[in-house]
Amino acid sequence: MKKIALAMSIVVFLALLTSCATVVSDSKYPVTISSEPQNAKITITDKSNRVVFVGNTPANVTLEAGNGFFSKASYTIKFEKEGYEPSIYTLTSSIDGWYWGNLLIGGVLGMVIIDPMTGAMWQLDPNISIELVQTQSNLSLSVMDINDIPQEWKDSLIRIS
Repeated sequence: MKKIALAMSIVVFLALLTSCATVVSDSKYPVTISSEPQNAKITITDKSNRVVFVGNTPANVTLEAGNGFFSKASYTIKFEKEGYEPSIYTLTSSIDGWYWGNLLIGGVLGMVIIDPMTGAMWQLDPNISIELVQTQSNLSLSVMDINDIPQEWKDSLIRIS
């Protein structure tokens, strides 16, 4: 039993030495996307302009943090809702703090090969929230003298006194 425990400890120790972020972190992240007002259509595209998700807010989407060897992922999120201006948000991954753990424990393979290859060296912001801006109305208000309006409009007028 002691030999099995020792063997397991060695395996875990070697794994930690090889790739800190890959062991402790992940290469895919759940991202919660919300808007005010809710129920806005969202379209998420990746760096290659490929659509990876279409839905409505609020939404929970799992996205890759990396985009190839030593390349971080970047996504464009387009928000659309009738009566509101379209809005664009760019979500770009950043270095995962666990990646630097490779320096502390001597995980050269993890820092140079494994974490960059798996995408675990990157992380994504887990919460995106956008406030949409209402579009300006094309309606205009004009003040007219009663004698200047057409006769057919006069039948629909309501006296305010």
